[in-house]
Amino acid sequence: MALSISHFVLFLLFLQFPFQTISANSEGNALHALRNRLSDPNNVLQSWDPTLVNPCTWFHVTCDSNNLVTRLDLGNANLSGTLGSELGHLHNLQYLELYGNELRGKIPKELGKLKALISMDLYDNKLEGKIPKSFGKLKSLEFLRLNNNKLTGSIPRELTRLKHLKIFDVSNNDLCGTIPVDGNFGSFPIKSFENNRLGGPELKGLVPYDFGC
Repeated sequence: MALSISHFVLFLLFLQFPFQTISANSEGNALHALRNRLSDPNNVLQSWDPTLVNPCTWFHVTCDSNNLVTRLDLGNANLSGTLGSELGHLHNLQYLELYGNELRGKIPKELGKLKALISMDLYDNKLEGKIPKSFGKLKSLEFLRLNNNKLTGSIPRELTRLKHLKIFDVSNNDLCGTIPVDGNFGSFPIKSFENNRLGGPELKGLVPYDFGC
């Protein structure tokens, strides 16, 4: 009888918090998939145990009162490897801090699904390829630092739609084309763009923004 009562209690709890439970498990699965992509010589991810109900007890992971992941702090963690599409499942993430590692490969376009994101710091890595145009969907984004990588291509004009963007830094990459002037881009200092192959501020109607790429 006691077993039946405990099952009934668990059933009631699931009815009360179904989405939080499902979401927490989904986020835990996403983070564990990230862990499998990374080399971790200092064992900073040792606490990332996929058998737990949710990842809120893991080091370097912060959750809100609903046990939903809001922050990932892995800056200067001596990690290497690649980033994958699974990060796009962290729908409540506000801070993505992966700076100062040895991350390689392309930046996943799925990061554009993180609508709650306020800060994305991927600087001081070895990331390559283009800046995803999907970042133009990150309407809450205030800080985007991609400097000191190996990024190529032009700066996506979709980023000029980010009305809350305060800090933007793509210096020390291999970007080409021209520097946007629309939106908040008119207020970013030139040092945010230096040491690329950028041809200066965009002259509207005269040359295409990706001129020279």
